[in-house]
Amino acid sequence: MANTTKSKITEDKIVSLYMESVLENEKVPSSVFKFCKENKIKEDEFYGFFGSFESLQQSIWNKFFDNSYGVMQKNKQYPSMTNEEKMLTFFFTFFENLTLNRSYVLFIMQEHKYSLEGLAQLKGLHKRFKDFASTLIEERNEEKNMKIFKYNAPLFSEGAWLQFLFILKFWMEDSSPGFEKTDIAIEKSVTTVFQIFESTPLEKIVDFGKFLYKEKFA
Repeated sequence: MANTTKSKITEDKIVSLYMESVLENEKVPSSVFKFCKENKIKEDEFYGFFGSFESLQQSIWNKFFDNSYGVMQKNKQYPSMTNEEKMLTFFFTFFENLTLNRSYVLFIMQEHKYSLEGLAQLKGLHKRFKDFASTLIEERNEEKNMKIFKYNAPLFSEGAWLQFLFILKFWMEDSSPGFEKTDIAIEKSVTTVFQIFESTPLEKIVDFGKFLYKEKFA
């Protein structure tokens, strides 16, 4: 029998144990005490990284983003990509990451099937994604000399977030081989939004995003 008394408890280890617990027991652990006891870790070790299961769930989504963004940044062609290509690359990478953890994502989201936007566990992801989208639009603005032709970064990022929620829901319901329909949805959605973005007032794009969101979540 292996000696685990000297084992190093890390944030990633706790996340892994939590995801395994959720899938194996088909429910969220009833308490931090029971979770720690079942996994032979001390409560203070858990609380050294997370204040609650809610903050742990947020951390998982944050890790999905950070991992996807990190992979994307390692692509030597990334700096020379257009903003549209960068957004497409992010979506494809992110949903590939989600697919690797599909069983967990589907289970943890099923209780909130019709209210994804209000999920507390997406709070950190929401901020990260909006920061990323804002960076893209600010890069685009640097190419424009006149202020009148520049775009509102916060408004654009909120529209992009609504688009993300739409694709997330689409992916959750996608049963096509290799989730090829999600890939098509990502490409068409991102391409269409960027085309509209160049010729349509941004407020209309946000309204369009809200329409897609309501149609998919109704």
